[in-house]
Amino acid sequence: MAMDLPIVVGVDGSEAGLRAVDWAADEAALRGAPLRLVYASLWERYEGAQLAEDLEKPSERVRAEDIVESAARRARLRRSEVKITTDVLPEEPEYTLLRESRSASLLVTGTRGRSALTEALLGSVSLTVAAHAHCPMIVVRGSHDNQALPATHGRVVVGVGEKPTSSAAVRFAFEEARRRGARVDAVRAWRCPAHETIDHPPPDSVRGYPQLTGEPARLHEQRAAEALESALQDAPADVVLHRRTAEGHARNVLVDASRDADLLVVGAKRRQRHFGLQLGRVTHGVLHHSACPVVIVPEPE
Repeated sequence: MAMDLPIVVGVDGSEAGLRAVDWAADEAALRGAPLRLVYASLWERYEGAQLAEDLEKPSERVRAEDIVESAARRARLRRSEVKITTDVLPEEPEYTLLRESRSASLLVTGTRGRSALTEALLGSVSLTVAAHAHCPMIVVRGSHDNQALPATHGRVVVGVGEKPTSSAAVRFAFEEARRRGARVDAVRAWRCPAHETIDHPPPDSVRGYPQLTGEPARLHEQRAAEALESALQDAPADVVLHRRTAEGHARNVLVDASRDADLLVVGAKRRQRHFGLQLGRVTHGVLHHSACPVVIVPEPE
């Protein structure tokens, strides 16, 4: 069952990485899930055999084990009821985290760190993992304490994309809001292309909007509202739901919505002919600028 799958955290000893551990420990307690802390580095490639012999273990491995044990103690102090396991692996961080994501309920990282594992999100490791993870990935960022319970703002924001029906991201947002006792703010951005003016009304082939002929902005707004309703048609009755359409670039609309949210949820499409997930401009934008933790949920094509 999904609840038996661990929440996996990539750790490196940085402050951002430790905030991710805190967040993941809270989330594990919320879900009744085990927590797995993983450190991955190719230290053996850079440390000579003689040095390893002299120290009995490579010095980087000693440091890595100290970092993981320190993170585990921190997690136990924070959430003593959570079962915690650790691992230190002489591997590429990308390889380790992508493999771990195959048997995890969530994959959690910070935004920046001292090692490649959680360096600036523009770095290849973080983007590779975010683009190809097999389970939802949470990037813990933002200035508040990132605690999962109790919620600081009581809001889970979900972005509704181009193909909103049966959205895994929307379902994730509902489930997370139910766990937290929070409301869901479902947001759909829309834009009116510059060439669509009153002098250039929508073509006659557009049906169902006769009252909007010559008013393309209202047409786009109404389409956005209908897409939002389609995405939310299976909303559970026990979750408070707010709907919002907003004109503007989706990434800007979602970043703005994140400013007083506990979690921002976005979907990433998985295409059959591509390896893993394809991160578009919207996902890149919110990963870099969101004021709260961001969840990237794999969406089947």
